[in-house]
Amino acid sequence: VMDGDRVKEYQPVATIKGSFSSILKGERTALNFLQRMSGISTLVSKYVDAVSGTNAKIVDTRKTLPGHRILDKYAVKIGGGDNHRINLSDGILIKDNHINFLKNNGYSLSEIINKARLNAGFGLKIEIEVETYKDAVNSVKSGADIVLLDNMPLDEMEKTVNDLRTIDKNVLIEASGGIGLNNVSNIAKTGVDIISVGALTHSVIAHDFSLISSCEYFTE
Repeated sequence: VMDGDRVKEYQPVATIKGSFSSILKGERTALNFLQRMSGISTLVSKYVDAVSGTNAKIVDTRKTLPGHRILDKYAVKIGGGDNHRINLSDGILIKDNHINFLKNNGYSLSEIINKARLNAGFGLKIEIEVETYKDAVNSVKSGADIVLLDNMPLDEMEKTVNDLRTIDKNVLIEASGGIGLNNVSNIAKTGVDIISVGALTHSVIAHDFSLISSCEYFTE
């Protein structure tokens, strides 16, 4: 089968020919990769199906298995999702800890965004994490390219999305925090552009694959 194909229980997905000892040496490692990546892709596809009919994109986070990030994010793409930042250099995301620290040092929200803009390369987007309607509006008015609505109630999120569009029709709006298959559809219907889900990679359940031997494919 090809990457992204849907398979049925007990359906063979690959045939390996070669040295019996070499295949056995690599069996567990190969299955570990296959099981984890298949689990990620399958879970992502469920989220993508849940938001079908909306404009929302399902994206991953940097909450990946250490040393496995590129493969985790590849599996997300195969499942129909999209990738958020691979590393810190891919974009500026101003999170709550940054905001709290800078506010304690006398910076306003608009000053924080302006400071980031002055120090960013011309191609980097500025994203800021907010929890309230007021901070979301202030962020867009201050020039943020992307606003991340963190753990915001649905009714407040819908109002925030609508009002941000009237301020800047080009702003991208992301929802994150507390998102699961039970509520992702309703979140998508608020009109957000992006829904980031840490669970796609940080606690995915691996799928069960096994290697079945057949003497016709083995050599000494």
